[in-house]
Amino acid sequence: MDILIDSDRKIDALHLSLVCDAVRSVLEIEGLTGEGEVSILFVDDEEIQRLNDEYRGINEVTDVLSFPQFETIEDIRSQVYSVLGDVVINLDRCKEQASLFGHSLQREIAYLTIHSMYHLLGYDHMDPVEKTQMRQKEEKAFALIKGAE
Repeated sequence: MDILIDSDRKIDALHLSLVCDAVRSVLEIEGLTGEGEVSILFVDDEEIQRLNDEYRGINEVTDVLSFPQFETIEDIRSQVYSVLGDVVINLDRCKEQASLFGHSLQREIAYLTIHSMYHLLGYDHMDPVEKTQMRQKEEKAFALIKGAE
């Protein structure tokens, strides 16, 4: 799986490596070994608010947006080449949330990457059962990443 990363913000090699590890951990857990790609873009508050308004009709800043290309993981598994979708991570919000929650920026970036990857795979957290299932998967993926504490 190709991981395409772009940024309008300065992001260091450690964080880029962490994002790749987070993506790979989710793919490993889900058994997705085929050819494909996922796109990850790091932006600031202003850009994510613009995208959130344009694509979701919500004119607010958020931490992450996910734009899946498939509805379910079964749909992805049926493809020879899978373009999973796009993830947009707000680096400003990552820094704020890391401080607010009392953990590292690395942990916040890894968590948001994992969280958004599960959205690309068709998982959601709208009802309590789905939320529990998604959180368990996120924790399992997070445990595979070194340096994200």
